[in-house]
Amino acid sequence: MVLILSLSKAEDQTRRSLLTSYGPSALKIPAGDPMTHSDLTDGLARRAVLAGGLAVAALASATTVQAQETKPMYGLIGQMKAAPGQRDALVAILVEGTGGMPGCLSYIVANDATDADALWITEVWTDKASHAASLNLPAVQAAIAKARPIIAGFGQRFETAPVAGHGLVGG
Repeated sequence: MVLILSLSKAEDQTRRSLLTSYGPSALKIPAGDPMTHSDLTDGLARRAVLAGGLAVAALASATTVQAQETKPMYGLIGQMKAAPGQRDALVAILVEGTGGMPGCLSYIVANDATDADALWITEVWTDKASHAASLNLPAVQAAIAKARPIIAGFGQRFETAPVAGHGLVGG
């Protein structure tokens, strides 16, 4: 059965858009369907809006996943050694200047279990540029200046590319 309708200019544009986007099956109507002309065009418009919305949602989701896949997080794990007996003071300085660092997803300071003067700092950043920028923040600069006299040295240092983790904000 072929249904021939007289369409307004706007209705014709909707029909052409559907045909272009979804092919002839987008306009098929079951035989014996009692839809009127306005039911048909309203239904087509709703289908077009729904299909367009779904396409936008799918594209946005794919773009978000792709953005996450192409821009890995940046991780840094490093050992710092305090002057003898100064580890607790060094920890206090390091944690007081860490709030409000843009791009910082995690900043953990931990005591070394085998060295009474060493500690480990584990950081996760949205990207390497955020970590580099943090070193110029006034609070971080102040913490570095305050800590410098009681830092005896640095041990091992590892750069990582975190992928996930329990408690990892934004990760």
